[in-house]
Amino acid sequence: MTTFVDRVVLHVAAGNGGNGCASIHREKFKPLGGPDGGNGGRGGDVILVVDPNTTTLLDYHHHPHRRATNGRPGQGSHRHGADGEDLYLPVPNGTVVKTMDGEVIADLVGAGTRFVLARGGRGGLGNAALASPKRKAPGFALKGEPGESGDFVLELKTVADVGLVGYPSAGKSSLISVISAARPKVADYPFTTLVPHLGVVEAGDTRFTVADVPGLIPGASQGKGLGLEFLRHIERCAALVHVIDCATVEPDRDPISDLDVIEAELAAYGGLADRPRLVALNKIDVPDARELAELVKPDLEARGLRVFPISTKSREGLRELTYAMAELVEQARRSRPPEEPTRLVLRPRAIGEKGFTVTREGDRFRVRGEKPERWVRQTDFGNDEAVGYLADRLARLGVEDELWAVGARPGDEVVIGEGDDAVVFDWDPSVAAGVEHRLGPRGGDLRLDQYREHHEEHEEQ
Repeated sequence: MTTFVDRVVLHVAAGNGGNGCASIHREKFKPLGGPDGGNGGRGGDVILVVDPNTTTLLDYHHHPHRRATNGRPGQGSHRHGADGEDLYLPVPNGTVVKTMDGEVIADLVGAGTRFVLARGGRGGLGNAALASPKRKAPGFALKGEPGESGDFVLELKTVADVGLVGYPSAGKSSLISVISAARPKVADYPFTTLVPHLGVVEAGDTRFTVADVPGLIPGASQGKGLGLEFLRHIERCAALVHVIDCATVEPDRDPISDLDVIEAELAAYGGLADRPRLVALNKIDVPDARELAELVKPDLEARGLRVFPISTKSREGLRELTYAMAELVEQARRSRPPEEPTRLVLRPRAIGEKGFTVTREGDRFRVRGEKPERWVRQTDFGNDEAVGYLADRLARLGVEDELWAVGARPGDEVVIGEGDDAVVFDWDPSVAAGVEHRLGPRGGDLRLDQYREHHEEHEEQ
């Protein structure tokens, strides 16, 4: 049964905004008390949160589809719809969020770090919010916007200061078990370690974390064995420690060749050349292994490597090794630039920027822009007054002027948006924006005028 997952594809959908309400206030002796339709509620967001108690992406492996709740529609008597609940998804520290094309969009490090993966749609305005001196009794409301949705890749990269690398059964898990409180599974056969393990180590005043990577073998960077699945877990490490088995009984292996093979796999994976290295010659409690360690130590030191003969069984040499790890960790921490407080960068729109574009596509013209496309999504095309309101908004934004400028003529086909959300219509600039409502010009209401006249006559009498 799968117990550890460090890469998943997550399908998320934020909540849709609730529709606004078109309502007229009615009570005794006030049959037309004015518009009182409330606004729709905002759809819930989908938010990733770094949770220290979460160590795997297993839950999203079993349940990859997640959706926030929708906003509620508005109601009469100025009652606004409730907002949808945000959906919080806990992820491990070190989770990287990517698009399906591999583009990194977030790197979540640090407990409590949040990232809004999909934003909920805004609620539509009710007719009470749309009322104005020129539009005293709107007979329409705006629809809620759909929430964002998409597919994303979550990858876990363990946050550790030191990474242990080496062949299977070289003693990496045993080393973590004796220098920290971690208790990984230890046995004398290949691929005992099937998942990365973290251990916290204290050396003097320095406290740091160590991660072991499941055993690398030749060809791991091309997918052989388990190494490729877990090499990402050492990308964040400040230093690497080669754990080399000096007591191996395999005839074609020795400490020098083992080191060369692992370095070749690290180089093929890429991005790790700048990490300082230490070499731990393990299992010197075996007499032949001690002799071999003493034999190869000068050759390794000639390469500029610091070498530590150790035994996880007798614990010989572990103090020197852990203090050397702590020294490299402290050097890395001192070299990091100081953290700056988060600053909000405001980028106002450039002077003269319209906020939309009009392009010619053969015999049709396409309008693109955040506002026109959002307004289209909010419009109830079954309501003529709402369509007229959309036409007014587009005219005020300058869409009609731009259509003239790019060569559009009456009767030409105009498209707003892309894909399924696009709206197609025949452009007729000779007709004023807006529609004639059956109860009077859009923005007015003959019923209200008649009611006022009747009320004034009654007062005069």
